[in-house]
Amino acid sequence: MKGIIFTEFLDIVEHQFGLQVCQQMLDDAGDQGSYTSVGSYDHRELVRLISSLSAITGHSVASLQERFGEAVFPRLLSNLPEMPAEQYHTLSFINRVEAHIHTEVKKLYPDANPPKFDFLSQTESTLIMDYKSARCMGHVCLGLIKGCAVHFGDRIAIEMMPVSGQQDHVRFKVERLTE
Repeated sequence: MKGIIFTEFLDIVEHQFGLQVCQQMLDDAGDQGSYTSVGSYDHRELVRLISSLSAITGHSVASLQERFGEAVFPRLLSNLPEMPAEQYHTLSFINRVEAHIHTEVKKLYPDANPPKFDFLSQTESTLIMDYKSARCMGHVCLGLIKGCAVHFGDRIAIEMMPVSGQQDHVRFKVERLTE
């Protein structure tokens, strides 16, 4: 997993929970917190940090993953290469993730292994897609979708349906609501 995820996670934890909680999380996880944004790290280190934060705060691992996804969306967006000059909304942006963003990420970081999105159906107002990742972080994806909607000012309804028990394959139905 790319180091930017770790550096952003630590920054978000510090911002949302404070430096003391962040340090306790690192200590309890037996982690030095020495990450660089361009490094590559085992995703299990992030899982240990989230589990440690869950034990400290009492928030579930799933809710912390979702919270992280929502908070990190604008930060990741600002680090992306220029997107084509199109007008986006939540569904159109999500649709571009696999074709454009993950392709660009792989160009910048050839060793990157981003999740795979399989788009099953899409209309003007509804998108159904499968998220597949060996890292089993479907709740981070859920948070990223929510962060995307906030960024584009869309009201959405999201259904998250695990396809496998380990959350390595999750189906999302995202509906863009009109006023």
